[in-house]
Amino acid sequence: MNSNDTVRVGVDIGGTFTDIVTVRDGRIEVTKTPSTPDAPENGVMDGLEKACEREGWEFDSVSFLGHGTTVATNAVLEQTWAETALVTTVGFRDVLEIGRQARPDIYDFQAEKPTPFVPRDRRFEVTERLDERGQVLTALDEESVQAIAERLTASEVESIAVALLFSFENAAHEERVRELLQEAGLDLTYSLSSDVLPEIREYERTLVTAMNAALKPVMARYIGNLEAETATAGIDTELTIMQSNGGIIAADTARERAVRTLLSGPAAGVQGATAIAERCGFSDVITMDMGGTSCDVSLVEGGDPLVSTDVEIGEYPIGVPMIDVHTIGSGGGSIAWIDPGGALRVGPRSAGADPGPICYGRGGTEPTVTDAQLLLGRLNPSEFLSGELDAETEDVRRMTEQKLADSLGQTIEETAQGIVDVANANMQRALRVVSVERGHDPREFGLVAFGGAGPLHACEIARELEIPQVIIPRTAGVLSALGLLVSDVLYDYSTSRVRPLADVTPTELEQIFEDFEERGHDRLSEAGRLADEKRFERTLDLRYAGQSFELSVPAGNELDEASLDAVRETFHAHHEQRYGHAYPEEPIELVTVRLRARGLVTQPDLTAGGSDDSLVDACKEIRKVIYDGNAHETRIYDRTKLPIEADVSGPAILEGSESTVVIPPNQRARVDGYGNVLVEVFPDD
Repeated sequence: MNSNDTVRVGVDIGGTFTDIVTVRDGRIEVTKTPSTPDAPENGVMDGLEKACEREGWEFDSVSFLGHGTTVATNAVLEQTWAETALVTTVGFRDVLEIGRQARPDIYDFQAEKPTPFVPRDRRFEVTERLDERGQVLTALDEESVQAIAERLTASEVESIAVALLFSFENAAHEERVRELLQEAGLDLTYSLSSDVLPEIREYERTLVTAMNAALKPVMARYIGNLEAETATAGIDTELTIMQSNGGIIAADTARERAVRTLLSGPAAGVQGATAIAERCGFSDVITMDMGGTSCDVSLVEGGDPLVSTDVEIGEYPIGVPMIDVHTIGSGGGSIAWIDPGGALRVGPRSAGADPGPICYGRGGTEPTVTDAQLLLGRLNPSEFLSGELDAETEDVRRMTEQKLADSLGQTIEETAQGIVDVANANMQRALRVVSVERGHDPREFGLVAFGGAGPLHACEIARELEIPQVIIPRTAGVLSALGLLVSDVLYDYSTSRVRPLADVTPTELEQIFEDFEERGHDRLSEAGRLADEKRFERTLDLRYAGQSFELSVPAGNELDEASLDAVRETFHAHHEQRYGHAYPEEPIELVTVRLRARGLVTQPDLTAGGSDDSLVDACKEIRKVIYDGNAHETRIYDRTKLPIEADVSGPAILEGSESTVVIPPNQRARVDGYGNVLVEVFPDD
């Protein structure tokens, strides 16, 4: 088969739709199909079959299949994880119960801690103890492990987590516990904290290890089902999965490191947005992915998404590297409601994919953000979602009047405007969290808006935050799926070594980094990366002595005393930028050594084919659309017919197959050579 005939496929499952993006012969094609929450693999196969039939390729021509999944996330949020046991050091049985000292609301004395992944009757203690340098204080009592094995033999446990004290300094006891349990006939899945998260902080390390153990059977079943379905259909390429850190890994690795897929879908979106922004000449952007159920925002600085090890999923702090995504319950399907004080609220409850907004015509009865956009004239009821759904406009008007407008004493259009305004205010707050609250001025960034609903709201949000440019990607509605095709292979390695930095020699750090690099080389070679396609990125987590939290600082490719001094200076600068102050005279403490092994992928050609139509030809109609409560005559354009370098003045609406772009009055947009829409945002007078 000629390589030009092969197809690269990216698949992203959202709360409402499953998105398929294919790249073949330099052409990008897009397919959307309703998600199937009860069996996500069915939605994937429906989308692949639809894309195959519509685009004229065969399943055996697929050379790459990348997948962004919400299976792990949903299992955490819905508490549908596997039955799990935890083995820990004597005295630490209740770490999962105690959690962090901090409460979400310090004045709420009724606040409840999150449900432990392992109930107390399945948490077991073994006698052993290491000191903070990994030296054995108390040898492992193997009889205590064998007693645990006897108790677990008759249980329904599917997976076992092992998290012993200071195992990041010495993994021998954890490995021996696994050996003894396996020798006792417990043929289950195992997660060791020295493998999953070999870092300090007992709660976070134990939590992530228990979470990984609880999610492994869930991910294994899902990946197994999907691999079986794709193999039966004739796709023989290896399935790859997006991680939370923005890189792809083999499906087998995702089975073992299920906890690293918790932000799989959102991370793919940020990667896609970063790639598009780079092609548009932007290295500093805020990304906004607004789908059917939620809005995910993140910050990209210097062309690199910000990565954090302090991200929360639900109520659980996850210590593995993740793209720093802040999520709120504000999507196209977010339901509008009136609180007991008579105020209009939007979300976080969503109509989801089934029944969806009222306008989907699937039995929905509660007004949503999408319904409000339809009432304002911004969505075309005759071509709703590329004609796949019939928008029930009269049903939307009737339900909005009965459930909201009458109680608010407003017209239907005023209520619809209020819904959009409230949703926009929610998203503005989210953008401030990842920018202003972290020391960044949003006026110095562009805004990349995507997801099925993002382009509907982006320009109005940017105006309020004084963000000067909005970038709407050509494939805005399916950018997370496209992100899978532009993302590198990534493997993260880490180990905590809590020492005064002055006591650590460059040679000691080099030994750790070299071990990580050797492991990374092997992994990347397995993924088919050649020597010139491998990159290794070193960082050190540092803090001032006495602090509780640390900052990640880049480390040189070859460490010596001079480069360590440079690391110290960089840390002071990072601390100043993040917290507004630095103390160069204070001693610095090393906390964690990290390495990222990156396997570069060939980037697809995203150049748009262009259109021979003129701007006049692309104009489909003129209709009244409401902005800020006022109706304006608005030109409606077919986005696919807009010529390259076309200039469009607002008010205007650009209708595409998977998203609709709203350009408010007094804004101006241009179509670039990649088919992206760049909007120049002017502040209010």
